[in-house]
Amino acid sequence: MKTLLLTAFLSCTMLLAKAQNSNKMETTPQDSLAITKVLEDHYFKGIYEGDIDMLRKIYHPGTLVLGDIKGAPYSKSLDQYLDGVKNRQSVKDSGKPFKGTIISIDVVNSIAVAKLHVKMYDFNYDEFISFHKIDGQWLIVNKMLTDVTN
Repeated sequence: MKTLLLTAFLSCTMLLAKAQNSNKMETTPQDSLAITKVLEDHYFKGIYEGDIDMLRKIYHPGTLVLGDIKGAPYSKSLDQYLDGVKNRQSVKDSGKPFKGTIISIDVVNSIAVAKLHVKMYDFNYDEFISFHKIDGQWLIVNKMLTDVTN
């Protein structure tokens, strides 16, 4: 009887260990490439063109946008931020310079942070964009920005 219980216990333990390992998150080079694609194909293009539908697809609904612009605090919900993008003249239509540069991307399991430099209108922004991989898709969950003199 003891042998049977011990065998059953060990079998269950090994099954649980195997199940836990199958759910383990792994960071792959494809994750950095997927984030790069989100940034280049949707984020930079969306803010340049003022396309809020494109931007909404890559943001988590609870995203906050925080930072400072010309020394003044800046704090918006996603809806407030997108409303501002919608109601301003797009960079594309303004004729002002625009350049988005990815400085770095750090990925650990299902989270990531991208450091960007964005030149738009008469501003130079350093941005930190936080991502979370949700249902296989990298979504922006937080945006922090500051206006720098570069």
